[in-house]
Amino acid sequence: MRLGFIGLGIMGRPMAENLLRAGFDLTVYNRTAAPVAQLVSLGARSASSPANVAKRSEVVITMVTDAAAVEQVLLGPAGVIDEAHDGLVVVDMSTISPEVTRKVASRLESRGARMLDAPVSGGEQGAKDGKLTIMVGGPEGAFESCLPVFRALGKKVVRMGENGAGQLAKLANQILVAGNMLGVCECLAFAKRAGLDLDVLIDSLSAGAATSWALTNLGPKAAHWDFAPGFKVSLLEKDLRYVIATAREMGVALPTTEHAFELYGKLEREGRGGQGTQALIDEVGRHVPP
Repeated sequence: MRLGFIGLGIMGRPMAENLLRAGFDLTVYNRTAAPVAQLVSLGARSASSPANVAKRSEVVITMVTDAAAVEQVLLGPAGVIDEAHDGLVVVDMSTISPEVTRKVASRLESRGARMLDAPVSGGEQGAKDGKLTIMVGGPEGAFESCLPVFRALGKKVVRMGENGAGQLAKLANQILVAGNMLGVCECLAFAKRAGLDLDVLIDSLSAGAATSWALTNLGPKAAHWDFAPGFKVSLLEKDLRYVIATAREMGVALPTTEHAFELYGKLEREGRGGQGTQALIDEVGRHVPP
């Protein structure tokens, strides 16, 4: 199967590397050259544009920042749609709005291509380890044909329904991600002010009902004010914007998510969008010295 991959950032680059290790013929494109050169050194081929990727591929995967970037690489000048062909499957693994997903899928379908929205959960480490959770929306036949690709990238692959369903599942995921991270940061800020040893506390709580992925994976970093990114503040803030907009359209109240969005927005406005999501402890525990 000839694959194309567009977007070689924190998540995209290790995902593309895993596809090469799995033996796929891979063509890559990225706005900056360095990640492309690295993938080429591992056996990939470079393309001059998203359209050029589509021309060479049976399946094109996109992993870019937001809805605007997805529309640009798929529908914009020299975009994938310019070389869309019968049988092409476009798999968008970015996290964007369900509404944009459906619009893009319709445009691609008019050119003979099918689209899957397949956002992921698991962060940078999950991408490196090939253990992502992949939530997929789109035609069942396209999903079945792409299962070998998904299995090279993830440990859990589930088709949630038609186009947009994958994005809706990811937005639900981000509600839990934000709520868990907020809870962990409040817990650690409280415990630090109380004089507890945070490393001992995390070890203890991880064995009980309070455990979570956020506590065990990001809690130790938050406890030591280590804000190196596995998943950036700017990206979670963007995802929560989609969550809240979609929830408001449906008439669903999300008070905890709204609060987390407000706090992440403050970090973003302070120029800290490139830090890891555990930097929330610096906002929650603003009066607790590191």
